[in-house]
This record gives sequence, C-alpha cells and structure tokens, in this order.
Amino acid sequence: MQAAAIQLYNTLTRTKEPLQPRVPGEIRMYVCGPTVYDLSHVGHARKEIVFDVIARYLRFRGFRLHYVRNVTDVDDKIIQRASQEGVSWQEVARTYEESFHEDLKMLGVLDPDQEPRATETIPEMLEMIGLLVDRRAAYASEGSVYFSVDACADYGKLSGRRPEELLAGARVEVDDAKRNPLDFALWKRSKPGEPFWPSPWGDGRPGWHIECSAMSRKFLGETLDIHGGGVDLVFPHHENEIAQSETATGNPYCLHWVHNGLLTVHKDKMSKSLGNFVTIRDALKQARPETLRLFFLSHHYRSPVDFTPEGLADTRKNLDYFYNTLVRIAERCGPDVPEGPDPAEAGDGLTVRGPLPSGPAAQMWGVLSAFAQRFIREMDDDFNTAEAIGEMFRTTTEFNRWMDGLPTEIPEPDRALAQRFRAQIRQVGRILGVLQEEPLRWFRAEAGAGDGAQGPSQREIEARVREREEARKARDWKTADRIRDELAASGIVLEDKPQGTLWKRRG
Repeated sequence: MQAAAIQLYNTLTRTKEPLQPRVPGEIRMYVCGPTVYDLSHVGHARKEIVFDVIARYLRFRGFRLHYVRNVTDVDDKIIQRASQEGVSWQEVARTYEESFHEDLKMLGVLDPDQEPRATETIPEMLEMIGLLVDRRAAYASEGSVYFSVDACADYGKLSGRRPEELLAGARVEVDDAKRNPLDFALWKRSKPGEPFWPSPWGDGRPGWHIECSAMSRKFLGETLDIHGGGVDLVFPHHENEIAQSETATGNPYCLHWVHNGLLTVHKDKMSKSLGNFVTIRDALKQARPETLRLFFLSHHYRSPVDFTPEGLADTRKNLDYFYNTLVRIAERCGPDVPEGPDPAEAGDGLTVRGPLPSGPAAQMWGVLSAFAQRFIREMDDDFNTAEAIGEMFRTTTEFNRWMDGLPTEIPEPDRALAQRFRAQIRQVGRILGVLQEEPLRWFRAEAGAGDGAQGPSQREIEARVREREEARKARDWKTADRIRDELAASGIVLEDKPQGTLWKRRG
C-alpha cells in the first residue's frame, strides 16, 4: 500500500496536521520507555498499547518505520529500591526490566526495532553535555552539570507556558548549586554508595532528561518524526528534551509530538496510598489481554480513561460478539482462511477486490467495501481507534443481519463475501492486536484467568462436557440434560455446534 498522509494531532502546535516525515515514506519514532524499579501498572499498559497500534498502523499504511523505545536502568528510584531490598541496583533494574518485557508479551505488544538502555549510552550523553557546555548553555557546579533554561529563548513552547509561569506552578528541585530553579541536571555528582561513571566534570551519573536526547540522536538522528509518551511527560521531561537537544544541535528536535491521555481508577488518580494501584499483572487477573487492549483502544488515545471492572466486562461482551460472528462464519462457510498480511509489514488486506457480484450479494459487497474505506479514514484521522472500532461494530451488525437472510445452503458468491468479511475482521484485528485467538478457544477462558470469570475451572467444565457428549452418544438424554442444567446453574452456557459443543460463561 502506498504511504499515506495521516492527520496527526501535534502537542507542539496544538493542531491536527498532516504527518510529513523528513524522508518521504520513512518514520523515525521514539517513545519514552520505563524506569525499571517496580512492576509496570495499567497506565504503562495503556501507553504501550497505544504506541504499539500506532506502529502497527504506520507499517500497514506502507511507511518504513524505525521505532525506538528506551529503558532507564539507572535512576534515583532504582537506587532507593536496591537499598530497601538489600540488593544491587543492577539486580533491581534487571529484574523489573524482565518483568516489563514479560507483561508486554502477555499484552501482545510487539517489540520496538531497538530498545537501548541508559547505561549503554553514557558516552553519547557525555558528548551532548560537552556540546552544551561549549555553547555556554550548561554549566558545572559542585561536581554536577546543569542546563541553563535562560539559554533557550523558546523554553516552554511544548507546554505552552512561559518560564515564569512554569516556575510558579511547578515543583522544582531545590538546589543551591543551580543558578535558576528551573535549570535541570544533565550530570549528577556521585554520592557515596551510588553508581557512577567518570566524566570531565567528575564522577557521577546522567540526569533523566539527557538520556532520551542522547539515545534518540544516536539511533534516529537529530530530528525525529514522532516522539511519544504520556501527557504527564510534557513538562518537565519533554520540554527539557527539546531545550537541550535543539540547543546542542541547532536543529528541530521533533516534528510531531504525540501524547496519550492519563488513566484513573474509579475516577481517582492511581496511587499506592489510595490503595487503587493496579499493576499489569493485577489487571490480567481481571481481564484477558485482548480485553485490556480493546478496552483502552475503545477510547481515543488522547482522552482520559477510567479503569473499572464494569468497563472491562462490557469490553469482554463486545469481543464475544466479534468472536461469535467468526464462529458463525466458520459454521456456515467453512474454516478460517490463511491469515492476511502482517501489520508489521506493508500490506492491505482490507480492500474488497474482484468483480461486483449481481443480485443480493451486491449490497453486501458495497458494505464491505465501505467498511475498508471507513476504517482507514478513522485511523488516518489521528489514529482514532474508538471510531474505527465503532465502524467494526456497525459493519458486523449489518453483516449478521445479511447472514440471517441467507438460505440454509449458501450460494457461492455469498459464501465468498462472508469469507471476505472474515479476512477483513482478522486484518483489522491484527492492526489492533485483537481477534487473534481461535474463536472456539476464546470462549473457553479458564476461571480466574480474566474478565472476572467465576465458577468451575476450565478443566472441570471440559470434563463435564465430555461426560455429556458420551451420554449423548449413548442416547442417554436424561443424563445429558442433567449435565447441561447443572452447568447452566453454574453460569456455563452450552451450544451444540457441528464441530463440537461450544461453552461459554454467561455474561
């Protein structure tokens, strides 16, 4: 598919504008990754899912994407956690980096092209700090090096506030070594017992903000096409990245700034002190990975999201609807066709091709053709997954109504259209990271493995289903009916299908 001009909201300009990379057809995207001192929470999950889908869609639309996400593996919080646990800071960083990757794998988040660690990029940070010192935009003080915000004439342009407003409204670190309270550390002098690296200004370690500037420059060049992260990073982190990068290189740092909205839990800010802190692993006890993905994607990425069990339960029902449709197609039109293009590679898989059929099939052909166009239109409009999913529902509803009117023996043109719709939904699913399970297996979630399922375990249910099948083979209808009734009393609904008995938990 030919690379497209996507409309993208830019935090820097506060407008929606065409995505125009510096090199036509190529996108260099950098997203701030984790500081690995604790288990990742559902706010992290939302951010990673958002940019995972952005990456998938850019590739689907034909862009050659180079996606970099960093890992902050040395930081005050990591050092403090190591002291609390009586282990090395390296062990803390390694442990929680591994857990972060395990969580993302469970969520179906694809790996970025590169994922540099801060400790692996110290030389590049020292080089950039040196450039800033040479330009008199940074100064050494008491063994540390600070960036002078006075050296950046447009400091505050990302957040839209002047330095004096930022100073009045922000919590800044009090440090007598700084000339201006808004100045920020590029290099922190070493303290006893803390990790350090040698530098021209003394032993120490990098400040947080310099990491991303140095890593993005090393792997993507001096000007990024897209820089992403949560809206909470606009100030000070991303503001400071712009100041130090553009002062050091003299070039624009990033063309398009993309920030996802914040997450609340029952309308409160998530915090351990409130007892509403939800890790990704906690969330996966409440909901299956695809449910979490569709829950977040059912909201526009820039909108706030309130994380609740009720929202997850509604999302699970929505996924059930899509999977039930796939089961229905398999029953009436044959097994699933081979998968279409992977969104990690340029492709289409949505466009309805071939001659326009005649008769009743022509109307459905038009519906599927319009669905492909509308889905792409919504995704091209600032990655509007919420409306794109809405198009999925509207088209699936029309499709099921159409299927209701088909004869028992479906004519070949109609059968081909049903299979075409299945291929479309599967491709949309690959872009969004949902509808990836075999449909019948979707309805066999083990109790306690997500979506608030209660009652007998998967093993117990399937044993009872097999027992019922044996009774049916023996024409022991009384036993078969008793087992069905007992399972129904436990919230398990059975549906006898040509390919076997389907069971699912009552919504």
